[in-house]
Amino acid sequence: MLEGKALIEDTDMPLKMQIQAMASASRALDLYDVSDCESLAAHIKKEFDKRYGNGWQCVVGSNFGCFFTHTKGSFIYFTVETLNFLIFKGASSRPSC
Repeated sequence: MLEGKALIEDTDMPLKMQIQAMASASRALDLYDVSDCESLAAHIKKEFDKRYGNGWQCVVGSNFGCFFTHTKGSFIYFTVETLNFLIFKGASSRPSC
């Protein structure tokens, strides 16, 4: 489990959702090897899609860069030992008229 091990680097999620993100990561780490970042990310994404609606993205790894636009209140970036977890819901874009 992650109790006391996760360090939130940045977030704009409500506290309840932050707790859910770390719990989801904990469940994924219980099911998959830490080197299987793709399965870890897929597990977390599916949990968030099911709980909060489709459109969630998840990146898990130890060395990555990113630049993205997200829906306000849906972003968290945290670390657990050597793994980084980035979870966010993509912002919907509206076509200009």
